[in-house]
Amino acid sequence: MNLENYFISQFKSEHVGDDGAFIDGTVYSKDAFFEDIHFKRGWMSHYQIATKAMMVNISDAIAMNAKPKYALLSVALPKNTTKSQAKELACGFGECASKFNVEIIGGDTIANVKLDITVTIISKTQKPLLRRGLKHGHLIAYSGDLGRSAKDLKKLMNLGKIHKKSKFVNIKLRDKFIHQNRRFLSSGMDISDGLFSDLGKLSSTNRVGFRFYKKIPKNIGCSGEEYEMLFGFDKRYKRTLLKRAKLSRTPINIIGECVRKNYKNMCKAHHF
Repeated sequence: MNLENYFISQFKSEHVGDDGAFIDGTVYSKDAFFEDIHFKRGWMSHYQIATKAMMVNISDAIAMNAKPKYALLSVALPKNTTKSQAKELACGFGECASKFNVEIIGGDTIANVKLDITVTIISKTQKPLLRRGLKHGHLIAYSGDLGRSAKDLKKLMNLGKIHKKSKFVNIKLRDKFIHQNRRFLSSGMDISDGLFSDLGKLSSTNRVGFRFYKKIPKNIGCSGEEYEMLFGFDKRYKRTLLKRAKLSRTPINIIGECVRKNYKNMCKAHHF
């Protein structure tokens, strides 16, 4: 057990364990977006930083089939931040939030040596999509393409440049697909730590292993910060989901099925 999982295990609440905490029709979720941990200021504009910080948090709501309603921001600003940069941050937060009909209702700002951001999202749902729900024989799939986020991060780490539409900067969420197909899905989460790592979470939660239909390369399986959807469903819904995915222009990749075996994550941990 790594330090992150050990720390989380100290809290015994029944609501811990999903992308957010579902309580009486409301989902509460929160993620951090810290300079020199998740990004460097030289890589992105302040507008892009704020937009991505908001998107990775809205992703948790979407992953649970929840409609994000409100946001609370905590922003630690370096003392050399200019008014122009502060305005860029505010515009990034505000414009991204408005696209999902989210109202920013408060938060906190402090002075700091780095630009550190945390966002709390409050969402509503009557049919949450949880990580638990997988059964032996269920199929496992993910949306979109994986691997480009890690590839572009490597470019940035080597002082290279990436396209302005790179997934590392511009996240695409699968809200329509999830909302329209919730009744066919048995389990789901967003891919933030990487496909292999997040499969490990589903494996642990549901006590299942996976039989993959073909080998998945590590550059795809270990690429974090993809924010595509990872989900499971009964085999009888396969044809229906493939057809409905086309209607929402959502590419989906069925990679295997749940079986009675142990699962081992082959990727290096992203945390600690």
